[in-house]
Amino acid sequence: MEAGTRRQVVMEAIRARIDARTLLPGDRLPSVRGFAATMKVAPATVVDAYERLAAEGLIRAQRGSGFYVTEGLLQPLTLMQSSTPQARAVDPFWVSRQSLDAGEDILRPGCGWLPADWMPQEALGRAMRQVARATPELLADYGSTRGSQSLRRLLLSRFAEGGIVAQPDQLMLTSTGTQALDLTCRFLLRSGDTVLIDDPCYFNFQALLKAHQVKVVSVPYTPAGPDPDRFAAVLEAERPRLYLTNSALHNPTGASLSAPVAHRLLTLATRHGVTIVEDDIFADFEPEASVRLAALDGLTHVIRIGSFSKTFSASIRCGYIAARADWIEGLVDLQVATNFGGPSPIAAEIVALVLAGGGYRKHMDLLRRRLGHARREVEQRLAALGIEPVLRPRGGFYLWCRLPDGVDAARVAQQALTQGVVLAPGNVFSLSQTAGNLMRFNVAQMQDRRIDAVLAEALREVC
Repeated sequence: MEAGTRRQVVMEAIRARIDARTLLPGDRLPSVRGFAATMKVAPATVVDAYERLAAEGLIRAQRGSGFYVTEGLLQPLTLMQSSTPQARAVDPFWVSRQSLDAGEDILRPGCGWLPADWMPQEALGRAMRQVARATPELLADYGSTRGSQSLRRLLLSRFAEGGIVAQPDQLMLTSTGTQALDLTCRFLLRSGDTVLIDDPCYFNFQALLKAHQVKVVSVPYTPAGPDPDRFAAVLEAERPRLYLTNSALHNPTGASLSAPVAHRLLTLATRHGVTIVEDDIFADFEPEASVRLAALDGLTHVIRIGSFSKTFSASIRCGYIAARADWIEGLVDLQVATNFGGPSPIAAEIVALVLAGGGYRKHMDLLRRRLGHARREVEQRLAALGIEPVLRPRGGFYLWCRLPDGVDAARVAQQALTQGVVLAPGNVFSLSQTAGNLMRFNVAQMQDRRIDAVLAEALREVC
């Protein structure tokens, strides 16, 4: 590599740190010799790069002390940076916006929720009418810092059914499941820390971690869970603070964690001091419960988060965090600082009434059967297009599928979007960008047969 190119690489590395806010205005840059060793260049190359950045006004030299980021340079945080249609097709923020902002005429087999008419609307209506007759305090006051006591009691009972013995001081409610993860990251992470995720994984994990300005690394996900040998190697090499995952009906693959893999993960995480955040949002879709890291660990090194947006309403938002009691204390304070109290008391009461009513279990029984039929029916329709599932999940509403050989899923998604169909190409879920031939389909959102025609046309165009 030529000297000018080496100097440019060093300059871009510093610019990237400033853009990512791992170097803030007034912060001291790495020492010349230290950064030279990191970048594997000569110290003179780093000196040259620093001096050129100083000439640009990005950094300043302080005699006898080193180089510092110039004050007043802080720019607004930019999260979505994709600049081309191909890049946008696999950008988590872009894909989320297409699903969330789509009009009623847009078909959304790539979105992550059930259609409204698949939800328990009658039970929701009853609960909302009951809440509307509640006390003025419930309708008008702030919620308590830990959230509705009645809902927390219900959750603790449900945890016990799944083998998680938790005390009241180990549980708090949040405004959403995403907020539960955000609070956990705020509580445990600092800018520049490393976080481990599955590859592939729920794409909003990547989006949220980008907002927290941490380093993200990944481990390949198999039909039995993360590859244990690769998991061990990443922990040894990268020293992550957190590992984020789904155990039940993993998103996007639909896989379920096996007991041997779960035990090995916990052993490795404990040995390396890694906290595991287990997002259990799909638990109620399982026909029989699979192994849970939180149950095996007893909420010592595992934090469990979840919400109810997938099972009965994405509009009535309420999430939760189950963790060590001392961590819950800190998380409650953090929620007060960022949200002034727990979730909406109205939303929490509606959730509690639906969960307590006998209709919820009946709804989930019917929903699991309906989804089982939909998965089989959609699998047959996709097979006619040469699209096959990577595995057949035990439950849930996703099919993680492989497209015909040589077909790029991002290009198919771009083409389908021009015809009013939002898809979820594989690389939006993959940090390593190794899922280019894969696609996640929401079988509940595949009921309109026009999707088949759009997919067929998009495949022909791409091929």
